[in-house]
Amino acid sequence: MEIVYQPYIDPEFESLIERINAPSLVFCRVCIDNDTCQHCTVVKVDSANRHGILLEMVQVLTDLDLVISKSYICSDGGWLMDVFHVRDQLGKKITDETLNLYIQQELCDTRRRGGVPKELQTCHKRKLRPCHISTEHTALEITGRDRPGLMSDISAALYELGCHITAAVAWTHNGRMACIIQVEDGLKGGPIMVQKRLALVQEKLESVVEGHHENGDKRSVLLTAPAADRTHTERRLHQMMYADKDYEPCQGCDGSCRHWNGCKKTHVTVETCKEKGYSLVNVRSRDRNKLLFDTVCALTDMQYVVFHAAVSLKGSMANQEYFIRRQDGCSLVSETESRKLAQCLVAAIERRVSHGVRLDICTENKMGLLWYLTRVFRENGLSITRTEIGTHGERASGCFYVTDASGNDANPRTVELVRQQIGGSVLVVNKCPNSSLSVSRSSGEMEERPRFSLGNLLWSQLERLTSSFGH
Repeated sequence: MEIVYQPYIDPEFESLIERINAPSLVFCRVCIDNDTCQHCTVVKVDSANRHGILLEMVQVLTDLDLVISKSYICSDGGWLMDVFHVRDQLGKKITDETLNLYIQQELCDTRRRGGVPKELQTCHKRKLRPCHISTEHTALEITGRDRPGLMSDISAALYELGCHITAAVAWTHNGRMACIIQVEDGLKGGPIMVQKRLALVQEKLESVVEGHHENGDKRSVLLTAPAADRTHTERRLHQMMYADKDYEPCQGCDGSCRHWNGCKKTHVTVETCKEKGYSLVNVRSRDRNKLLFDTVCALTDMQYVVFHAAVSLKGSMANQEYFIRRQDGCSLVSETESRKLAQCLVAAIERRVSHGVRLDICTENKMGLLWYLTRVFRENGLSITRTEIGTHGERASGCFYVTDASGNDANPRTVELVRQQIGGSVLVVNKCPNSSLSVSRSSGEMEERPRFSLGNLLWSQLERLTSSFGH
C-alpha cells in the first residue's frame, strides 16, 4: 500500500493568503484573549489599514471606560496588527461574553458598516451608543477666553431663550475654554429647527462670550443641526481647542526636556530616524484614563500617520513611543514643525488633567438645571475647570471640577455649603485621580462609587441585556 504524504500548511499561512486577497477595508479579525495575561484582557486586532482607524479603535475601548495599560501598534503597508492590554475600572479582566462580542463587532465596524451583534438586537442601536454621539439635539460649540462664571452666563442665556440643556461637556486649558452643549426646545422638545430662533440663540451667546474679551481675542459660537455623522464629542473638543491655539504658549514645558527621571510633568521629544524615514516621538506623563486616546487624537487630527508604537506603564507614569510620518509620507523636516507637534501633544494630554475638587451630582432633570448649578458655584466663589453632565429621563447626573476664583483648592467649608444648597445627591470625591472612593457629606460614610461617565451608560445597558439573556 502506497503512503502519500500531504504537505503541512500552517493555518496562519492560509489566513495570510486570505488577508492578502481580501478587499481593502473589508477584512478584520479581532481576538479577545483572557488566558495569555494574568491581570488583563488582551485584545488583538488584525485589519486592513487606513488613516484614522487606530484612533477609532482606541475610541471604542475608551468609550466603554476600559483602561488600556499597554499597547503595541504595527501598521506598515496596507495592514495593521494592534494589541491592547485592557482592564475595567476596577482592574479586572473583561469576562462578560456579551460585552466581548460587542467589542469585536465595534472594532471591526468603526465606520458603522453593519449592525450590532444578534445578542444585542433586542435593544435599539441608538441606545447602545454613548449619549455624547446624540443625533437628536441641536449642538452648540463655543470657544473663547476662560473666566470665572462663564458657564453660568452661557447656561443663563440659554434658559432665558427657552432652551433645555440635555448634555454639556466643557474643558479649560491654558486660559482657554471649549464646550459642547446639546439643547432641545424647552416647550415642544426635540431639536430647534426654526432658523430665526437659531440665529437669536447664536447672537445671544456671542454677546455673552464677547463680553469680557480683549480686541483681537479669538472666540467662536457654532450651531450644528442633528446629524448621524456628528464627530465624537471629545475628539471635537480637542479639535476646537487646537483651532483656538490653546497650545501656544504651552505653559510648564517647551517640549525639549530630556531629564525625565522623577519628573511628574508631561514631556515630549521629537527626533528624526533618518535610516528608516520616520520621526520618533517619545511622550512621558502621569498615567490617567483616556491618555492613549488623547495622544492618538492629536496625532491623527494633525495629519500624522502612526506606523509603529509602544505604550507601557512604570508605576504611575506612562511612556509612549511613536514612529510617525506626515500623511504625505515624509518625516518632520523642520525644528519649527517638531516644536509645534511637541507643544500640541503636551496640550492634548493636559486638557483632560483634572484640577480641583470633583463633585458628582445626581438630581432631578428640570429646565434651567445647569444654570442653577453653575450659579450656586459662582455665588460661592468657585470656578469650574471641567464639567460633564447629561440627562437620562427624569434624572440628570454629571461631575464638576471646581477651584476657588484664583485656581487654588476650594475651601472644604465652601464645598460643603455648596453641597447643601444644591441638594439632591452630591458627592465630594477624593482628589486622588486613582481613587474611586467618595465621601457622602450627608452621611459621612465612605462608599465605593464609579465616576460618572458616558461609557457607563453603555455598561449598564449591556448588564441589563446579559441578565435578560440569562432568563
